Amino acid sequence: MARSPNLESVSTRLQRIAQLAQEDRSRSLVSLAHHIDKDLLREAYRRTRKDGAPGVDGQTAAAYEENLEENLQSLLDRFKSGVYKAPPVRRVYIPKGDDPTKKRPIGVPTFEDKVLQRAVAMVLEAVYEQDFLDCSYGCRPGRSAHQAIRDLRAGLMSMGGGWVLEADIQSYYDNLDHGHLRSFLDQRVRDGVIRRAIDKWLKAGVMEEGNLRHPATGTPQGGVISPLLSNIYLHEVLDVWFETAVKPRLAGAAFLVRYVDDFVLVFQLESDARRVLEVLPKRFGQYGLHLHPDKTRLVRFEPPRSETEPRQEEPRSFDLLGFTHYWERSRWDRWVVKRKTASNRITRSLRRIDLWCRGNRHAPVCWQHAKLTCKLRGHDQYYGITGNSKALSSLRHWAKRSWRKWLSRRSRTSEVNWVRFNLLLERYPLPNPRVCHAA
Repeated sequence: MARSPNLESVSTRLQRIAQLAQEDRSRSLVSLAHHIDKDLLREAYRRTRKDGAPGVDGQTAAAYEENLEENLQSLLDRFKSGVYKAPPVRRVYIPKGDDPTKKRPIGVPTFEDKVLQRAVAMVLEAVYEQDFLDCSYGCRPGRSAHQAIRDLRAGLMSMGGGWVLEADIQSYYDNLDHGHLRSFLDQRVRDGVIRRAIDKWLKAGVMEEGNLRHPATGTPQGGVISPLLSNIYLHEVLDVWFETAVKPRLAGAAFLVRYVDDFVLVFQLESDARRVLEVLPKRFGQYGLHLHPDKTRLVRFEPPRSETEPRQEEPRSFDLLGFTHYWERSRWDRWVVKRKTASNRITRSLRRIDLWCRGNRHAPVCWQHAKLTCKLRGHDQYYGITGNSKALSSLRHWAKRSWRKWLSRRSRTSEVNWVRFNLLLERYPLPNPRVCHAA
């Protein structure tokens, strides 16, 4: 049985690191590794997902827990002495967007590597949470995608609309430059033990179909510490640059909302937006990053001044974090910013539900119902925001059609018409759409 970590000691230690980092934000901390002890490793183990896929060594969380104390002590000794060898990550691919031919590469570290990455990330997080700006929301404690879209809406409403620069970074995790990342880390963290561990993770390589590669750039998407390193990189490349170098030179108001590598820039004036659109690719190019030419665009995001105003050819909407943002009149006849599930996300969800219904059509109906209920509730946990009920209801409608279609194909004699299916739904009702997040 795993012994519980001394949570008060771990919390106090992290608070002390945060206090030191906050006292002097220009200070580089040179002594941090001594805060990583067995108690902190136990807490890192507790926070690490136990149901994840195994890495290249095939070791599961259950197998690691069998000798947890010995394993954590060995890990701590190897980390502190510098002999820890970071194993390569196992490369797998998951569907990307609504195009089944496109795949997103994901790196799967070993379970032990995840625990150590979590411990180092906890220490670095205590430092960098003092530096990160309010415009950054992704992979940070106490911040979420729903806070990002809520604050984006509030900013757009207070500005009365404007010009939105919707940007997309090409293969961000694959193109992150190691040299620039090290220089950014030098500004705040110079602890030798921690920096050696980070270098080992950057150089660990990728195992794919038995072949080991060592890319010169990038950090594997899927690694525990990768989101934090990615945040540090864009904090310097984008956030600080926009707040300190760009905004003071603009004629009108502007703000940034970033969730890891997904971001939009909002401007009050078109002239400011076009100036930044011209210089932004050059800024990113200096750090080895490139904006997607087809997915980076400038959107005039303003409500119509009157009902008789000519219809704009260019769109008055944009997407961020799976939601389409658009203007619409409220019940009080005022123009407000609303959000709905982006069309490509609906298509992706429906395709997955259809494939699942097809693959499990011979399973017991009660089991299918329980799983479908979980899937729909899980969808609502993210997309269930105020004003999005229509999209949630549409997903239910098409999920029901898909379920009926594949139940009808269990055998040649098992056709389920709508009368029979509606009777089945009385016994196994699917959950109604649920708003989980207020505007």
